[in-house]
Amino acid sequence: MTSILVTDEGFAPDDWAHPVTPLAELDSTETGAPALAVDLAPSDDPAALSARLDGIDMIRVAFPSFADGRGFTLARQLRRMGFAGRLRAFGHVISDQYAMARRCGFDEVEISPELAARQPEAEWAFRADWQANDYQSRLRG
Repeated sequence: MTSILVTDEGFAPDDWAHPVTPLAELDSTETGAPALAVDLAPSDDPAALSARLDGIDMIRVAFPSFADGRGFTLARQLRRMGFAGRLRAFGHVISDQYAMARRCGFDEVEISPELAARQPEAEWAFRADWQANDYQSRLRG
């Protein structure tokens, strides 16, 4: 079963063709050869990647439950640390959380085909104009 990527343009098939290494499986002594892609669990410390960020193309941050918001904090921390690569939320992210995911620094959200069937593309597209619907901007304006 292929995952579905959600971006501001809509649904697309997952185009990542390389292995993704969990943070716990990275060799902490070998900073010269970082993984191409890394999975972060909600309890992982992103500081463990600080010496490797330039060599990582993608980081996937797990959301084990739509009620677990630690992934949003991880995304913000990674962007503040200077990670400029592809940042993907995956797991139990729902369409109502898409705008928050984008504001925190995620480039895309990876969802299952089952979730895509329950929350079709139109529900995600409704939230794709996440910059225009920022309540803080409305309050300041």
